[in-house]
Amino acid sequence: MAINRRQVMKRAITVSALAAFPNISSAMMTPSRKPQRVVIIGGGFAGATAAKYLRMWSPDLEVILIEKKSAFVSCPQSNLVLSGHRTLQQLTFDYHTLTSHYGVKMIQATVNAVDVDKKNVRLSDGSVVDYDRLIVAPGVDFIYDQLSMLTPEIVETKIPHAWKAGPQTQLLHEQLKAMPKGGKVVTTIPQAPFRCPPGPYERACQIALFLKHHNPTAKLIILDANGDIISKKALFKGVWDDLYADIIEYQPSNAVENIDVDSLMVESIFDSVKADVLNVIPPQRAGKVAELAGVINVDKRWCEVDFRTYESTAVKDVHVIGDAVASTLPKSGHIANVQAKVCAAAVIALLHEQDVEPEPVFGNTCYSFTDGEKAGHVAAVFRYDPKTEKMAVMPGGGITPTPTLLEGEFADAWAHNIWSDILR
Repeated sequence: MAINRRQVMKRAITVSALAAFPNISSAMMTPSRKPQRVVIIGGGFAGATAAKYLRMWSPDLEVILIEKKSAFVSCPQSNLVLSGHRTLQQLTFDYHTLTSHYGVKMIQATVNAVDVDKKNVRLSDGSVVDYDRLIVAPGVDFIYDQLSMLTPEIVETKIPHAWKAGPQTQLLHEQLKAMPKGGKVVTTIPQAPFRCPPGPYERACQIALFLKHHNPTAKLIILDANGDIISKKALFKGVWDDLYADIIEYQPSNAVENIDVDSLMVESIFDSVKADVLNVIPPQRAGKVAELAGVINVDKRWCEVDFRTYESTAVKDVHVIGDAVASTLPKSGHIANVQAKVCAAAVIALLHEQDVEPEPVFGNTCYSFTDGEKAGHVAAVFRYDPKTEKMAVMPGGGITPTPTLLEGEFADAWAHNIWSDILR
């Protein structure tokens, strides 16, 4: 039964993608006047999707994907590693199909510079890659202006944010396992916007689930800089009251002000608390590559784009997709995936001197696990509004009031389908 659901969802993703971009078929059949190259920096949900769909929809294009990591690690479902219900291996995938089947040229390297006048990218090995169009999918970097004591070494070895799935995720899991009986976990949530609005609250569920089974007298203290739970409030509040009331202590409007890294003493606006395990999720901004490309132009953090093409409003022929985009859209994996498709279709149209889709429409679905098997979701539909030049919420969507096993099955189906849609 689950396999059939996955097949149906996968077909729906493909059909809706083609229906949303009617110019694609004609673009594919129109030969380029000359070989043209699109370079993509960043191989996450946004960048890898863009690479695949550019080649799939317009095989005449040369597509180069630059990514410093050798493998794709999914942030969605990585919170479940903390409770022991997933492993990092289950969330890690290679890029082989993008190169072998779709013909994407993959370069594993760090980008050191972007010259938007000469239209090239300089890599860590000194080589230079020219482009006709550049797509920047940098994800997020972290702002430590107010918490300068959190040096890279401290973050990597003692106080992980684990907000990019990988070694820090495993480190935080090991810290939970080694915590003394009756100890305290302190996790902090920055002021929005940040990657994955419901993510910190899902993480709270998974940490509390681990404590409930392995350290039931321990406590989880959540210091939230926001005035309240900012996503799926009824869902998380209900679960915390029903399942984790003796474990979770939620403190809204209580931002972190100082940390003693030796003692793990945390000073917040209203109180001080000593942690045995400390998980600080810092404020966020567009990744470093966006700065190199000169496309950060909102609050010195985010990138403004034309939502019909995702071309930067600051730099011509440079497009920005994913979490780095300044908008009211949630910074989710699903949004990154659909933004990449809109962008890919627009880049193809622009390179083939065709009109772009004037009013892109797409949806977002975000699942959160509240224990090892049950989940809930929030969904919404967005359409480009020519009057405001923004993506506007349309009728449809909704939110799960309580978690269920069926929603957990849907969450797994969603994850497997989007991983397949990106990388297979």
